[in-house]
Amino acid sequence: MSCIHLDQVRSIRPPTVQSVHREECTLCFDGQDSPTGVDVCLICFNGGCLDSTRQHAKLHFDKTQHGFTLNVKRKLKPNAQRIKALTDGTMTSLSSSRQSEVKAWEEEIVPCEHTLMLQQESSEPIPASGLAHCRSCDLKENLWLCMTCGSLGCGRPLHGGLGGNGHGLAHFNESKHPVSVKLGTITPEGNADIFCYLCDDSKQDPELSTHLHTFGILLHTLSKTEKSMTELQLEHNLSYDFALTSSSDGSALQPLFGPGLTGLQNLGNSCYMASVLQAIFALRPWQERYGAAYAKEHLGRCGKVLPAECVECQMYKVADGLLSGRYSRPASMKYQQHSDGEAVDSSTLEFQEGVRPVGLKTVIGKGHAEFATMRQQDAEEFLTYLINTLRRDGHKSRQQGEGVSVQDPTTIFSYGWEQRLQCTECKGVRYMVEEADVVSVSVPATEKGKAEDGKMIYGDVELWKCLDALLGVEALEYVCPSCRKTVHALKQTKFAAFPDTLVIHAKKFQLVNWVPAKLDIPVILPANDILEFNEKHLGKGLQPGEEELRDAPPEAPQFDAEAMAMLEGMGFPTIRCQKALLATGNQGAEVAMEWLFEHMEDPDIDEPIRVPAGGGAGGAGAKQKPEPSAEMVSMLADMGFTSAQAKKALRETDNDMERAVEWLFSHPDDDGSEAPPPASSTPATATATVKGTKTVPARYALKAFISHKGPSVHSGHYVAHIRKGEDWVLFNDEKVVKADEESVRTLKSLTYLYVFEKV
Repeated sequence: MSCIHLDQVRSIRPPTVQSVHREECTLCFDGQDSPTGVDVCLICFNGGCLDSTRQHAKLHFDKTQHGFTLNVKRKLKPNAQRIKALTDGTMTSLSSSRQSEVKAWEEEIVPCEHTLMLQQESSEPIPASGLAHCRSCDLKENLWLCMTCGSLGCGRPLHGGLGGNGHGLAHFNESKHPVSVKLGTITPEGNADIFCYLCDDSKQDPELSTHLHTFGILLHTLSKTEKSMTELQLEHNLSYDFALTSSSDGSALQPLFGPGLTGLQNLGNSCYMASVLQAIFALRPWQERYGAAYAKEHLGRCGKVLPAECVECQMYKVADGLLSGRYSRPASMKYQQHSDGEAVDSSTLEFQEGVRPVGLKTVIGKGHAEFATMRQQDAEEFLTYLINTLRRDGHKSRQQGEGVSVQDPTTIFSYGWEQRLQCTECKGVRYMVEEADVVSVSVPATEKGKAEDGKMIYGDVELWKCLDALLGVEALEYVCPSCRKTVHALKQTKFAAFPDTLVIHAKKFQLVNWVPAKLDIPVILPANDILEFNEKHLGKGLQPGEEELRDAPPEAPQFDAEAMAMLEGMGFPTIRCQKALLATGNQGAEVAMEWLFEHMEDPDIDEPIRVPAGGGAGGAGAKQKPEPSAEMVSMLADMGFTSAQAKKALRETDNDMERAVEWLFSHPDDDGSEAPPPASSTPATATATVKGTKTVPARYALKAFISHKGPSVHSGHYVAHIRKGEDWVLFNDEKVVKADEESVRTLKSLTYLYVFEKV
């Protein structure tokens, strides 16, 4: 007997532009390599697992009634015989993942004035013997060719034990010839390591082929025989600072498995995202918010047909992948049947494969100019972006009646700043309070010298000194509204409220040729990794004896006396004459008279002139806030805000979309109605309601830290360390190991983001 639903097959069409989720389930990380595979819906191409407990394929059918699926299951094939030369070449070349890592470390290298204006002294070909070894020693590797005179000198000692006696640098010191090229890195395509000693940095030579030809070196005949500086730097940092071996005896670090110990595969420069996700899901409020109970509730009423398009669904998926322990097993045991939380023998050195957060990265980054790309990004910027995205999504869901009645986990980061400003002449003070989620502190750089590899060494800086500088008093120039002149003012920032979870962003930058460069400045934490804030760090608003800084009384508007006399002589009332002259900028009686004839019927023509606090008159000449465009209002409305709220936010921020979104979230109780202007211009004080607590002392213990190695936060590599009981665990993409105590101490000082929990 044939299936009665087969007639529906005629209406099914193959996918065209739709995303086909055949690699793994959209609600968990069970994939096509699992024993049961993935059922792909042939209507909307959603992927669902067939696990007997979760039954995500059945859940999709119950929700959509899409009854036709294709089961996709993959099995390993036995390896066939290969030609040895081919296999050797394949295995010794850079893998695609390592090529991605190298690209992540690479900076955008540009020419400098010394490569662009290079003057070559020699035009004679260099004999082969002159390119065989350093002119001052017998080294045959790490050789640098002077692009001015053709002198060949060895470089400085490099990472990985590559030798060098620094004869290339010695030649520069003698000759002041600035540009050299590393011979073994030149490729037929024109790529090479080029170094400018005057700039003390890697540079690009657009005329490399011509400059080499001067010495009889033909670019198309060359091949790369040595690792580039970027490759050497990458190997050094992955094998040392982010090592998976013990600093004390070189033994391999112990892989860990189980709930909360699941790695995240690198999707191509995605270590910034992996580190942030590991850090936030180590926090109890995030674990509870995206736990199994709330996940089941959401899946039953999610308004999205495709879970892959739902931010909430993908957050539940990542939480389940990281916390359940279901995928935290050695790669060879990945799909063996086991119970959640079952212990895994961690004595083996085999690592897990980790889970791939493709769905979350796609839905979170959709429409964003940077986070939608495969480029490396700033971890702190991603954390801030993730927080704001989840808040917008949650607000929109609540507006549509879909939100769950649970605590927003992003609020644990929220706190308030209180800024106090005092004029040094009139002594008036003004307070402002604003909300934030991350404390950014500048880390001062003090150079101590250079290491053997030429890298700058910086002096230690205590974290408390960075915080004290942020919370200290700063003198600045200020146009005092009361004194009506430029004066010196004193500005001080304090906490208006403390967060439950304190995130500190250590800014270790300096401008090099107007480009921010990241510096490896060691930051020293307090004893036992404990921060404690007290009364002196907490702002309390306007204090007894302080006078609020108020605007000076407005100056009365001035009117052209001759024009006033002429208009009043024509019989116009004085108030109308004054309004006409104000509206026309005191351009004379004739222009004012024309304005009067056009506005004789205005309902407020005889009302008194209102002078706002900022000076000048209201009425026809007053400057109005720009009216928001319908498109901008619609974009904010799509986030769940009302039209009135959207328009008011845009007016308050001069039609700046990003600031308007921030304004809306900082004024959650504002319904968008326009209140009449206040009778006086009393400045806002620290009475504003902000999230967090005012209880002191406020003590925090270090829970996690995200370290970074590389010359820029947009390149290099991020890893996370998380405290689990008494131990520290290193999360390096998919690799999860028990951290070595010595490396923890080292990397803690080179941290980019600190996560402190309140204790």
